[in-house]
Amino acid sequence: MSELWQADNGADAQTQSLYDERRLVARVLRHWTEMATGRGFPRLIDIDPWMVGDDWTNCLLVAVRSPIEDSRFVVVGDNLLSASGRALDGATVGQCPRNTLAGVMVSNLPPLMSERRGLIIEGQATHRGAAILYRGALLPLSEDGVVIDHVLGAANHRLLHPEDPHTASTRLDWV
Repeated sequence: MSELWQADNGADAQTQSLYDERRLVARVLRHWTEMATGRGFPRLIDIDPWMVGDDWTNCLLVAVRSPIEDSRFVVVGDNLLSASGRALDGATVGQCPRNTLAGVMVSNLPPLMSERRGLIIEGQATHRGAAILYRGALLPLSEDGVVIDHVLGAANHRLLHPEDPHTASTRLDWV
């Protein structure tokens, strides 16, 4: 049996190494969950870029403010932007183009803040002028374990193919 995947029963299957998981959202969610163990939410310092590795091009980090539109991007990975080189670092989420994967992700900040839980999002959108299928996560961070002061987002996508079923619905799963 491969060292990369060993069948296991129960919770042990969920503790498989981050490097063994092939799906971006699952890797980031698992890292967030591990860092949250024993406290409310992980701290910003717990989200180590080295642990996320090359996935940072598919991640964003938002410093939360009130109202939500005044929240600021700390960093936005190139794969979530409308064009390479158009940085949103330091911009408010209200300035984020809605026709980008970053825009789709931050449009879900209000329900995340009211529910105070992590959120997995799946659906169809337009990104860089093309129809896509995407899967992402928005995960709250907190210095004191209670007050959400940052949100980590991760998303990946693929082009929507003509044979894919078309649905305008977005699926939200709370974690």
